[in-house]
Amino acid sequence: MTFIDNLTRKKYVSFDSSPLSRSLTLIDLTLLGIGSTVGVGFYILAGQVARDTAGPAVTISFLIAAVASVFAGLCYAEFGARVPKAGSAYIYSYVCVGEFIAFVIGWNLLLEYIIGTASVARGFSAYFDDLVNHKMSAAFNRTMHMDVNTLGEYPDFFAFGVVLLLTGILILGVKESSTLNNIFTGLNVFVIIYVIIAGSTLADTDNWHLSQADVLNESICENQSEDWGTGGFAPFGFSGIIHGAATCFFGFIGFDVIATTGEEAIKPERNLPLAISISLLCVFVSYFGMSTILTLAVPYCMEDPDAPLIELFNGVDMDVSKWIVSIGAVFGFSASLIGAMFPMPRIVYAMADDGLIFRPLSKVNKRFKTPVIATVCTGLLAGIMALLFTLDTLVDMMSIGTLMAYTIVAVCVMLLRYAPDNDAEGVVFNKSTEGKLEVKSNVIRYSWKDYGKQLFNSSGLKEPTDLSSSLVNFTTLSFAFFCFLLDLFLTLFGDKLSDADPGIISLICVFFVLTFCNLVVIACQPVSRKRLTFQVPFVPWIPALSTFINLYLMCNLSGATWIRFAVWMVIGFLIYFLYGYRRSSAGMKLRGEVPPSSNQRIINFNNIGSIFETDSDEDLENF
Repeated sequence: MTFIDNLTRKKYVSFDSSPLSRSLTLIDLTLLGIGSTVGVGFYILAGQVARDTAGPAVTISFLIAAVASVFAGLCYAEFGARVPKAGSAYIYSYVCVGEFIAFVIGWNLLLEYIIGTASVARGFSAYFDDLVNHKMSAAFNRTMHMDVNTLGEYPDFFAFGVVLLLTGILILGVKESSTLNNIFTGLNVFVIIYVIIAGSTLADTDNWHLSQADVLNESICENQSEDWGTGGFAPFGFSGIIHGAATCFFGFIGFDVIATTGEEAIKPERNLPLAISISLLCVFVSYFGMSTILTLAVPYCMEDPDAPLIELFNGVDMDVSKWIVSIGAVFGFSASLIGAMFPMPRIVYAMADDGLIFRPLSKVNKRFKTPVIATVCTGLLAGIMALLFTLDTLVDMMSIGTLMAYTIVAVCVMLLRYAPDNDAEGVVFNKSTEGKLEVKSNVIRYSWKDYGKQLFNSSGLKEPTDLSSSLVNFTTLSFAFFCFLLDLFLTLFGDKLSDADPGIISLICVFFVLTFCNLVVIACQPVSRKRLTFQVPFVPWIPALSTFINLYLMCNLSGATWIRFAVWMVIGFLIYFLYGYRRSSAGMKLRGEVPPSSNQRIINFNNIGSIFETDSDEDLENF
């Protein structure tokens, strides 16, 4: 096989029993998704966005961010029904796109989960420090001050200790850590409900209608050195709402942790999509309700960017409410930490089990049934980052990998929905009598004339064929390319649209038409009749819209973020090409070698999902 063939070899999923403990119920999964999401977003994010970016219109920003997250969540839910395996977007892309892209996604997700853990731990530390009147930071700063530009003012041993403590809890077992998460999340949900009810007694609709004179009044907006906009519901205009939505979007990051539990969930083909949908709905209601109460009770220019909920009740002498919120924040950050840490070793486990990174990382402890080595390594790395780096530095590095994973999953939904249900397309893998995977070249090459006839499915095909699937593959890649260019030009020259610059408008219109035309061609092709327990509605439009939003947000990331991302990926490429390329389980099977892991039943990705079409409990017990 050629170098390109090796980079695009796909994972063939085994539905044999997993060495991981399958013990997570629908409630466990839903609370895991809520707990990993409602932490920093609920207790810090809303105040910052309301104060500096969107004003009271932060509620609309959360709504827009929720819609974008729902699109990504729907795509994740379909793949959770298709591929109930540990690994999340890594497995999804390995099954659909190929090995190299899967490695890029998995390696990047690992970075995002590590940074997510470190940033939540650092935020937890800052919130706790606020509760003790900054005595902890003063002590650390006085005895261990660091004067390095890219590092924090002092080593945060509180954040480091919290990460190590939860690492130990995760090692004990998935059920134990899930039970602890359920307790933390349950208490956090109680606090959320309490905040919304108690805060509603402080609501004043006048705070949504501040005039320009009110904004310039020091008794209302104390710090007059800052720009508080024009007042009203949206003081920073439409652009403020959109920029606020971009920030609020990251408050919804965390639901994808549910997808990493495919090998530990009971009936994953049903419970994964349900848990994703329920958790996203609960998170949106929490954010929308809290941001509404927060901006009605306090003028947006008076919001505390670090601990807005504590200051909300502190300012009106509601001490009991203040301490309830403070305790709830501790539980909320704890649940968010567990949610952030939970997927780290499972991504490492999945990649190591496939041979793309060092195989010893995939070893599962027989007693606890958890990947202990992977858990310790990722926990230590996250702890060190929490120890040394500031929250701002960590947050700046969080976004790009998650958005890329969302994009890949959305594209994969389109590709698989229009793929034939048999092995007629591309390369067919059969198992020989010696146990070697034989590659039978069965590729049919089509001319431009063939593609031209199939553009609008004039022959009326009802099921996907080799030709229609090949056309969808090409047009989907073309759509992603032109969509990226459209987003890039909207980011770079969006401000010139209001100036009616004819050159910029014409260029953007051209890219829009090309993007839309590719979608029309895809929509005309026959779709697979295979029925899963959950399918994204309105394909290809919803996955396409998800792709557009994700790429737009990626284009708005800073150059420094892209540079840090590039450094991390260079390290990953060295590991892959020097180790994983030759030791990949998929590659070893193609060469007739037996991977170090146990032999697995091989199933082609085009047939993934057929096992879910039965209601037999005996079949489902094989997961």
